[in-house]
Amino acid sequence: MSMVLTQTRLPKKLVEEIDLIVRKGYYENKSDFIRDAIRKKVFEEQVGSIEFDGNAVEEVRKIRKIVSKQKIDLNEINSLE
Repeated sequence: MSMVLTQTRLPKKLVEEIDLIVRKGYYENKSDFIRDAIRKKVFEEQVGSIEFDGNAVEEVRKIRKIVSKQKIDLNEINSLE
């Protein structure tokens, strides 16, 4: 997989929060956290945001219905590493 370097400026408090999440072991490093956040945003933009009302089965059905009507390659989104 080919990686491209991109730079961005973030507020110090936001970076501190990311560092805390990484130290807790949820992510290997800041880059992994940021890539995952971007993947989630790309997915949300392509599929749409669905509010969770406590019924996970219904929420998954809604997402599947949206995805089935669009030309979205979930493998492509998942491969955005």
